[in-house]
Amino acid sequence: MTDVPLNSGPANSPGPPAAATDEQLMLAFAQGSADAFNQLFSRYKQPLFGFFRRRVSDPAHAEELAQETFLAILRAASRYQPRALFRTYLYAIAFKILRSYRRKTAFRAMFLGASSSAREPALPNMTDQELTLRHAVAKLDRLEREILLLREFEQLSYTQIAGLLHLPVNTVRSRLFRARKALRELLLAPAAKTLNPKWAGSEEHA
Repeated sequence: MTDVPLNSGPANSPGPPAAATDEQLMLAFAQGSADAFNQLFSRYKQPLFGFFRRRVSDPAHAEELAQETFLAILRAASRYQPRALFRTYLYAIAFKILRSYRRKTAFRAMFLGASSSAREPALPNMTDQELTLRHAVAKLDRLEREILLLREFEQLSYTQIAGLLHLPVNTVRSRLFRARKALRELLLAPAAKTLNPKWAGSEEHA
């Protein structure tokens, strides 16, 4: 993704230090520092692409959705308030964009005959183990899969996940436990015995 970063900010807006927190960078950007946004983009372009890539079958669509998320942050910068961690704010916006994309995909599938469940295309450098893991995760209950992805890949806390999904924290804990158990069983099946990632079978603290 190379289209989103800003080329320059106002001449009187000094760039923030490289060690600034995400929240400090977002506040600096809201006050006119283009360099602050570029630092945020550099930090989150790959994690955000990964967020969509794990949820959308087409890599090109995942790229577009990540771009759309950053553009939404650009447009909403003047209204930003650091009430939560920037990561939580970022993924909340990403979820809204993902839900909109899924609604459009479902509409096309219903009225235009487009398939909303096309087979996941394999990436050229994806190993057999990675493919097996992706297919196993795809078989999980949708909510439990989402909680597992947010916890293990986006590395959000139970509280942050609860806020994003509008669930009680205890529900997040119990559904995560069930997701790990179900995934462990899928990976221990005869066709997938070579895969047993640690996060599929271990408990973690928030």
